[in-house]
Amino acid sequence: MRMWGGRFEGTSDERMAEFTRSIDFDDVLAVDDIAGSIAHVHGLGRAGLLDPDEVETLVAGLEGLRAEVEAGKLTWDPALEDIHMNLEVALRERIGPVAGRLHTGRSRNDQVATDLRLWLRRTIDGLDAAVVEMERALVGLADREGEAILPGMTHIQPAQPVLFAHHLLAYVEMLERDRGRLADCRRRANVCPLGSGALAGAGYPLDREGTATELGFDAVTANSLDGVSDRDFVVEALAAFALSMVHLSRLAEEITWWSNPRFGFVRLADSFSTGSSMMPNKKNPDPAELVRGKTARVIGDLTAMLVLLKGLPLAYQKDMQDDKPPLFDAAATLEASLLVMAGVVATLTVDRDRMRAAAGEGYTTATAVADALVRRGVAFRAAHHVVGALVAEAERAGVGLDALDDATIAAALATSDDSIAIALVGDVAVPGELRAAAGLEGAMAGCDVTGGTAPRRVATALAAAKARLGQ
Repeated sequence: MRMWGGRFEGTSDERMAEFTRSIDFDDVLAVDDIAGSIAHVHGLGRAGLLDPDEVETLVAGLEGLRAEVEAGKLTWDPALEDIHMNLEVALRERIGPVAGRLHTGRSRNDQVATDLRLWLRRTIDGLDAAVVEMERALVGLADREGEAILPGMTHIQPAQPVLFAHHLLAYVEMLERDRGRLADCRRRANVCPLGSGALAGAGYPLDREGTATELGFDAVTANSLDGVSDRDFVVEALAAFALSMVHLSRLAEEITWWSNPRFGFVRLADSFSTGSSMMPNKKNPDPAELVRGKTARVIGDLTAMLVLLKGLPLAYQKDMQDDKPPLFDAAATLEASLLVMAGVVATLTVDRDRMRAAAGEGYTTATAVADALVRRGVAFRAAHHVVGALVAEAERAGVGLDALDDATIAAALATSDDSIAIALVGDVAVPGELRAAAGLEGAMAGCDVTGGTAPRRVATALAAAKARLGQ
């Protein structure tokens, strides 16, 4: 049966039928399509277009179909093109000709636009839960290894020491922004196109607001042309998914490096690693590597959707049938990536000694030493120059900044063009203060601002994250 077959003679060319059908991927909309149909039936009843018996019959039939779908007992017929036709034919088989009244005042254009918004709404809710699970894994690791010290990097070079917990909480901040974007996307998507018809609006006095309320929408679309052709919400969702994947990919990249024996900062659990079919020694961080790879795929999904829309005139075009594969793929990929990365993070073993040793390389405490001079009144540029000279001396001697003797520190101060720095040469307390600042703990303690890596600030941030996540 073709919904649109009245003016056509003969049958569709099999190549065309196979090329245009969407049941191979839009079957995931089945429960959303049924929910929309039930609300539409109630609306038709309120408008006097169906009598109470017809409403009851249609709703009962649709609820029966929903039970079959949820139980996996309904078989889709590819000859019926899409999920809408499959469900309508199945309904007719169960309740008879009254099923033909279901499509009154409705087009597949506003029907699928409604279905897709319903699907996205519940999908975002599920993704939000997965993001929270990922955050909990990060917070759990930060809580467990809160005292570990990591070499903070810029330009992939040692920069300043930071608490490992501080580093992990940076990803929690990213994921919280991801949650915000998902929530914002959900809010904008949560308007109901049903009643827009094919493009000009339904030809009957339907109570669109009542139908929207029944379906849990916040409002109805304000323009019927826009209602059937808007896919901004798909693009927004894909953009949010892609950015979340980018965040996961950045963490995945770090984990692949950290787990390399040359670094040895972390070890992946065997349950989240793979071996080599040839090399018996290998232990590969495949889940992290695949997250990096799949990020490219989700970015591609976003790009595909933007390109699909860029040349479409109003209103609905058949091109829009291809809005679903990238959206469904990206959502599934993000959910799977969140879940596997949560497992990777939750089961990581941290080598604090290797981290600490690396954090001490590259004179990462030099900025803290300069800050200690500034607190003594030295201009920062002069302090920067003095400490640069101390770093050069330490490099020549092959020692850390905290191992320099008083005479070396005094000589560097004496060559400064800053009068306060020169005046500090005779202050016996200064070398000790600078050596204290040059230690890893001293350097981190100096970053005592909101959002800094000072241990008390990190402890506060970690407590806030745990409270927010209910941990």
